[in-house]
Amino acid sequence: MQNLNQNMDFIKTTEQDSKYNHLEKMSIKDLLQNINKEDQTVPNAVKKAIPQIELLVSQIVIKLKEGGRLFYIGAGTSGRLGVVDASECPPTFGVSYDLVIGLIAGGDKAIREAVEFAEDSKTQGWEDLKQHNISDKDVVIGIAASGTTPYVIAALTQCNENNIITGCITSNHNSPVSQVSKYPIEVIVGPEFVTGSSRMKAGTAQKLVLNMISTTAMIQLGKIKGNKMVDMQLSNDKLVDRGTKMIMSEINVSYSEAENLLKTHKNVRNAITNYNNEN
Repeated sequence: MQNLNQNMDFIKTTEQDSKYNHLEKMSIKDLLQNINKEDQTVPNAVKKAIPQIELLVSQIVIKLKEGGRLFYIGAGTSGRLGVVDASECPPTFGVSYDLVIGLIAGGDKAIREAVEFAEDSKTQGWEDLKQHNISDKDVVIGIAASGTTPYVIAALTQCNENNIITGCITSNHNSPVSQVSKYPIEVIVGPEFVTGSSRMKAGTAQKLVLNMISTTAMIQLGKIKGNKMVDMQLSNDKLVDRGTKMIMSEINVSYSEAENLLKTHKNVRNAITNYNNEN
C-alpha cells in the first residue's frame, strides 16, 4: 500500500479516447458487434488479476470465519454493482443480510437515481461505514472504475487508520484507490466503446470480480455441497422445485417425498441431513 500523495501520475485508461469513432453513423448490427468485440477482452483482463483477487479473498475468508463481515463501498455504477452482489448473497447462500453489505454514495436513493456530487464527499463514506459499527474484524472493498472517487478513497483511508483490511476493484493501474488499498485488484480493460462510459467494460469486469469474490468466499465457508446451493432461501416456486430436485438426486427419493422433506425442514441441507440421520 502506498501513500495517496505518491505516484499520482497514473494513466487513466478508462478516460482514454475510444478505438471507434462516428458511432452515430454505425448500423445497429455494427454497434452490437463492436460492443461485443470489446466485451470479449474483459474476461482475459480479469484472468490477469486472479493473483490479486486470490490475495484479497484469502483475507476475506479468514475474517468471515472469525465472525467478521464484508463491505463493498462505491459510487454510481460501481456502488450499484456492490449492492447487487451483497443483496444476492442471502438468497443464494442462506447467509444473513448483514454478512455482506453494499454501500453506495448518496444512500439507497442512488441505486435508482444519480445523486449529485455524492461521490465527491470525503467524509460520508466513513460515516456510512460507522452506521454499521465497522471494526477491525471486517473487510472493506472499495469499488471505483477510475480509481479516483473521493467517497471511496477517504473511506478506505479511514479504514487503514483503524486497522481494517482494505481492498479495491479498479480499472486503472496504480490509481489513488489502489494506493490506499492493502489488497488492490486492478482489471485493466482499456478505453471504453463510448469514451469514458465505465459502466461498460469496467462495469462488466467489476461484476465478474464480485462474482468470484463472493462465490469463492461462500464456498470456503461451506455454503455449497458438491456444486449445489443447499443453503439457498426458498423464496419462490422455482427455487422450491430446484431444492426438491436437489434432494431427489442426493438421497434417491420421489419428488413428493423430497417436497415433503423440504417443507418440513425448510432447507435443502437440513432436509438431506435429517433424512440421512433417520435412515
